[in-house]
Amino acid sequence: MRTYQLQSGAGIGALVQTDLASRPLGPRDVRVRMRAAALNARDLAFARGAFYNPPSHPIVPLVDGCGEVVEIGDEVTRFVVGERVITNYYPRWIDGTITPAKTAVSFGAQLDGTLAEELVTDQEGLVRAPASLDDRAAATLSCAGLTAWHALFGVATLQPGATVLLLGTGGVSIWALQLASAAGLFPIITSSQDDKLERAVSLGARATVNYRSTPEWQKEVIGLTHGLGADLVVEVGGEGTLARSLQASRAGGTVVVIGRVSGGGGVSIEPGALIGGAKRLTGITTGSRAMLEDLVRFVDSAAITPAIDKVFGFGEARDAYDYVAHGQHFGKTVIDFSQ
Repeated sequence: MRTYQLQSGAGIGALVQTDLASRPLGPRDVRVRMRAAALNARDLAFARGAFYNPPSHPIVPLVDGCGEVVEIGDEVTRFVVGERVITNYYPRWIDGTITPAKTAVSFGAQLDGTLAEELVTDQEGLVRAPASLDDRAAATLSCAGLTAWHALFGVATLQPGATVLLLGTGGVSIWALQLASAAGLFPIITSSQDDKLERAVSLGARATVNYRSTPEWQKEVIGLTHGLGADLVVEVGGEGTLARSLQASRAGGTVVVIGRVSGGGGVSIEPGALIGGAKRLTGITTGSRAMLEDLVRFVDSAAITPAIDKVFGFGEARDAYDYVAHGQHFGKTVIDFSQ
């Protein structure tokens, strides 16, 4: 089968296409013919050697993917041949609270991932794909979609009309925008480009802030919320934006940290910023299979079609990596195996 391999820390330039023999099936394994895969910031981190606990040998990269079940082991009960499936980010985190054991391995980081014509995995590592989405769109749920779902609905109890602040227009933020809009929330989104903000409005953004022309964007958010601040902030920037995100959140509000795309060497937080406003600062990592199944149901019932910025062919995987690395994408970048 055609596949790609990459050694953690070797860089995007080390991504190589090769041919590997198909893996034999264990009794609880499922063989999936992959149709599409999607890229995330964590895949760039793996290439740079900045992702936790990578193996010492090259593996098949990427965690997001959608495909068709073509073969099942004798003890498989969750799927039948012909069903469309997507990957569960952490195949061992089925439900319940997070533990180190549940999040010890993920596809495309410690286990072979989705950038191959076939994926063989235990049946517990898969979820049925949304019936309403094609393969490209379904391939975006496992990482960015699930992280956005967890941030919005797994951390705080938000009522319709609650204000959500989203930073930037990458995969998680745009997924969160579409979910928040469908759930009746009031999403505010930031970007350095007005054309992206206009696209965000078409997807449900109720207010926008250009953080380049408005460097102290947290004050603009407070103004947009009549002096109160956002009920919840989905914080993807990390060191470069965290202090402003705390300022932009309301008294009793929550800042959910899910990334650190701004980089930097650390951030100092004044405890009074949390104590005085009774604010909550929490970190999350994607989510469980149960959360992903909830997301699939919501996507189907709310008729959400995730925003895909650009599609590359299987032979253009390195170009897809380069495109995401330049940070100009709006929503998701997808690799279509049929191209």
